[in-house]
Formats: sequence, C-alpha cells, structure tokens
Amino acid sequence: MAGFNRIEDAGDLTGKTALVRVDFNVPMDGGRVTDDTRLRAALDTVQTLRTSGAKVALLAHFGRPKGERIAEMSLAPIAPAFSKVLGSPVSFVGDCRGDAVKAAIDALPPAGVILLENTRFHAGEESGDEALAAEIAALGDLYINDAFSAAHRAHASTAGVAKILQAYAGKSMERELDALDKALGTPETPVLAVVGGAKVSSKIDLLKNLVTKVDALAIGGGMANTFLHARGHSVGKSLCERDLSDTAKEIEAIARGHGCDILLPRDLVVAKDFAANAANRTCGLDEVADDEMILDAGPQSVAILATAMDVANTLVWNGPLGAFEIEPFDKATVQAAQAAGARAKSGKLVAVAGGGDTVAALNHASAADDFTFVSTAGGAFLEWMEGKALPGVEALKS
Repeated sequence: MAGFNRIEDAGDLTGKTALVRVDFNVPMDGGRVTDDTRLRAALDTVQTLRTSGAKVALLAHFGRPKGERIAEMSLAPIAPAFSKVLGSPVSFVGDCRGDAVKAAIDALPPAGVILLENTRFHAGEESGDEALAAEIAALGDLYINDAFSAAHRAHASTAGVAKILQAYAGKSMERELDALDKALGTPETPVLAVVGGAKVSSKIDLLKNLVTKVDALAIGGGMANTFLHARGHSVGKSLCERDLSDTAKEIEAIARGHGCDILLPRDLVVAKDFAANAANRTCGLDEVADDEMILDAGPQSVAILATAMDVANTLVWNGPLGAFEIEPFDKATVQAAQAAGARAKSGKLVAVAGGGDTVAALNHASAADDFTFVSTAGGAFLEWMEGKALPGVEALKS
C-alpha cells in the first residue's frame, strides 16, 4: 500500500517519546514466554527509534480480559523476556494511562524502553473509547503502529491514538504493507490466488473479492467440495456445504464476469476413514463412492496448479489444499507449497501467504522460508484479502 507514513518521515526524534503498538500476545506457560517470535519481530522498530534518540513506550494487549484486571493476563512477565531479546533493560509500569505512567516514562534514560500494562484491562480499549485514546496519547509525542495483526480492530491503542498523534508504520508493519501491496495492491500480473480450508461459509467475502482482482483462483480443501457439488459432481460423505451451492455458482459467475479462471481439483484422494494412514485411493471427479470422503487433491491437480504458477508472476496463498494435518493427505499441500517456494526463491514469482492454518501448512511443507513473505497476522490478513479497509492501517496514510 503506497502513501503511508514511515519512521523515516518523522524527522528528528531526539528526546521525544514514541508510543509503539506491538503484538506481544505471545504463548505463555507458567509465566514464561515459550515462543519469542513476536518479541523479535518488534526489534527492528525499537532499535531504529532508540538509535534516533527516542524513548520507547510499548503498548500491547494479552488475551481477552474484557476490561478487567486479570493477574494471569498481565504483561509484567513479558518485560524481562523482551529485555533478553533486546539485550537492554526494559522496565514495566502497571497501567497504560495516567500520571504514574507518565512519570515512569519521564524517568527513562535516553533511548530507554518501557512496557505498559495490557491495554485491554480498560473496557474502552476494544470499544475505541476516545477518552482512553486521549489519555494514552498524552503519554507520548508520536505514535508508531507495528502490530498489523491488530490493525483490523478500531481499538483505542490501534486507531484512536493515531487520530491524535502523528502516526507512522513500524518496520514490521512497513514490511507487511509493502508485501501486501506487491500481492494485490499493485501486483505484477498475471496474479494467481490459492485458497483452501474447510468451509466456503467462512470465506465468502474473500472469494468474491479475489475473483475481481486475480487472473486465476485455485480452490482446495473442503471448500473445493462445495464447488464440485455445485457443478454436479459426486462428493460422497465429504465435508461439503451443500446449502451453499448457489453461493458457489454466484462466485463462479462473478469470476467469469471479471475474466478470472476458477481452478478446481481434477483428481481426488479419497478414503472411508478420516485417520492417519487410512486406506485411500486416487480417483476422478465422478468416481467418489457414497461411503468415501475427499481428503486431498490428486497429483494431476497439483501438476495443473504448478503449471499455473509457471504462468503467474504473483501468487497469494491462503489455506491448505487437503487434510494436511494427517498423512498421507498432506501431499497436495506439501508439493504445491514446495513448488511455489522454489519459484519464489529463484525470483520467478512473488509469493505472499498468510491467514488461518496457512503458516502451519507452509512450515509443515518446509516451504515458508522460501516464500517472498508469510504473514502471521491471521484475521487482519484475511480481512485485507476480503478487500476491507483496516482501521489501524488507514490511520497511517499520508
């Protein structure tokens, strides 16, 4: 997305306090951070601000306390964990508004870092309360949003503060927005989208938006069964939303109107039992028995998808192509993901992925590192694919 403010646009930051919204909603076990990936994601932004002479006050949420102070959801244990990642002291203060918090920030040394308490301890956070946003904004001189994962929420700490202070994208947010722009904003065509997962009902808006923007859309997973059923093919006892046949037909009609090719599986891997290493066979579209279920796409379907990748210059990927969690029904996802990763790694394809089970599927295929960009933002990534404006991003526009 072009036209958003970056840290470099902020000018001289010496002596200023930057309020930085980060995603520190990390996995915890017994008060210990078990995965510091999200902490490390904030490093670039924090170090950039410190080098520029700014103090850094970190805003974050943890869990769903729903406006109540819940001890188990305090961010206090995360301060020492981030201090270890940063290699520098990170202090903590037990609120995100008020005079005591302001005093703690003022007491920071130059380039000091402090983590403020869980923003969701205040009921006004999730409702986007303007008074709370004003109290938070009073703590700093500028606002940095580095949490794309929360950018689809019009919360006090994501959109509210940005309406009061001059707002900029952090380094992680910047990379995300630049990657998304390459994928659907101003992509190099042709553009291929791959969408998988269990249910069409959870991705109707996404599908309707994508078919107006991409040149080809490959549909896999349980979603594909609904489309195959709508085309009159047998699906046996497969997961299938038969009541959405008309919706599937509508999506196909929209696609035809915009010149988008819908790619559905041409061959199928079926089994009578949903279990690891269940007896299975590969069959054609109209060869699924009444007591069989479709659990993966077949090799012919993967080959067709790989050919589509050869034609494309840009790939957007969301969701697995089959029941990738259990072998051998992970083959289509693994092979297609590896094909995409290889093309991206060689510079032949801009491949951007994210949302839902996508990260797990690409990691399972050992292909995530080869993609151009993999978003861990979940809901925000899906809403972006649906074509929706994200409040936290809109607030960063120049």
